[in-house]
Amino acid sequence: MSELLEEARAALWTVWNRRWLALGVAWGVCVLGWLIVALIPNTYESEARVFIQLDDMLADQIGITAASRDKDIERVRQTLTSAVNLEKIVRSTRLGDKVTTPGQMAAAVADLGKNIKVVAQGDKGANLFQITADSGHSDLSDAQNSQLAQDIAQQMIDIFKEQNLGGSRSEMRDTIAFMDQQLAERSKQLEDAEQRRLAFEAKYPDLAGGSDAIIAQLNSNRSELRSVGADLAAAQSALAAIDGQLASTPRTLTTPDSGGPRAALAQARANLAALQARGLTESHPDVIAAEKQVSVLTRQAQGPGGDYGTPNPAYTSLQSIRVERQANVQALTSRAAALQQQIVQVEANQAKEPVAAAEAKQISRDYDVLKAQYDKLLADREELRLRGQVETEHSSVKFQVVDPPSAPRKPSAPNRPLLLFGVLFAGVAAGCGVAFGIGKMRSTFATASKLETAFELPVIGTVSLAMTDAARAVARKKRKLFVAASGALGGLFVVLLAAEFIQRGMVA
Repeated sequence: MSELLEEARAALWTVWNRRWLALGVAWGVCVLGWLIVALIPNTYESEARVFIQLDDMLADQIGITAASRDKDIERVRQTLTSAVNLEKIVRSTRLGDKVTTPGQMAAAVADLGKNIKVVAQGDKGANLFQITADSGHSDLSDAQNSQLAQDIAQQMIDIFKEQNLGGSRSEMRDTIAFMDQQLAERSKQLEDAEQRRLAFEAKYPDLAGGSDAIIAQLNSNRSELRSVGADLAAAQSALAAIDGQLASTPRTLTTPDSGGPRAALAQARANLAALQARGLTESHPDVIAAEKQVSVLTRQAQGPGGDYGTPNPAYTSLQSIRVERQANVQALTSRAAALQQQIVQVEANQAKEPVAAAEAKQISRDYDVLKAQYDKLLADREELRLRGQVETEHSSVKFQVVDPPSAPRKPSAPNRPLLLFGVLFAGVAAGCGVAFGIGKMRSTFATASKLETAFELPVIGTVSLAMTDAARAVARKKRKLFVAASGALGGLFVVLLAAEFIQRGMVA
């Protein structure tokens, strides 16, 4: 702690020993800084608040909801500070008095855009807006800057009102007129495309619809051909199964007492078997006679009228089923052949007329695109027309200026009293710093301890400054001059501060 006090004493002695240098530097810095502060023009700020309420029960029924209203208000807020609106403000205020060229107008619009703020107060989509306009031109007086800021804010309110009350209706009429024009053009283009399509279909009926339609037709035919092929295979398998059943089913049913060639043949075979069972050889006359009898009866049984049995009903039923399945096989075979012929013909047409197929696709695509555009434009036009009627006849728009543009009586910037005090503090600090720095650069010691520390030798004692009466009188005179010069610097600060407040009072 003692070392800090020693350092402070040394610093104060160094500055006090060169107090005239410190005072001169402080005067120079303060005068220069105050001159710069005096050249900074005052900026006056005018504020206004407006409230817009858009409410309509019928609007909600057709889709003009609160969210849509919020979007409209947000759009107005964003476009309010557009270059077009700012140019209107420049031309309607004294900002445009010296504007004669497009370049000057662009510069004025850019400067004005930096000095205007439109902020929605509250949550997003709120209907309360605060408009702030600043004016701080060096070529205008404070009273003129104050009036100009108020005029700019008033012009912003007028533009705000115009865009919310009348701008949307005129914009709606212009939009509907533009859509009517587009609909007329699309209708003419759609008629031309339809005529081209009809002419092409009359010339190439097989290529109607373009390559997409041809490919779709081919895919459909091939899919149907595969289905018919599967059905044909199933029908042929069923026909083969019924043929097998017919082969194993007798046409008639015979009984032992039915008589006829078959019964005699059975008896002859039984006799022949009995002779052979007795050991008679084939050359035996009885055996030869029996074999002849069997041969004759066999021919009789196989000839017409040889079957004297009862007709088999199962065989008759299977025969009718076979006829039905055979007809189904023939029908499916004919259908498969027809489909195959159609596929071959379509592929031949497509390969024969590739340019025509491409043209058909282009015509069909153009027609579909134009038709979709026309339908969408027609729906949008009707929706806009209905919305425009609702907004024109039933819309309830409430526009209210909550706070009119204020006439500023004191500048919003700069904070001149604070700047004046800051310059005074900087000047005093600069003077002390320069005096302290020069003292550090010279080989002098403010205290005995500094001398002892520097040379690492003990200091036996110090000699105080001895002054004569005349020297003391001169020193007192210099101190009075120093105090007067310092007081003059502080007095100048007080005068400048008073002048600032007096100037503000004159604006009020």
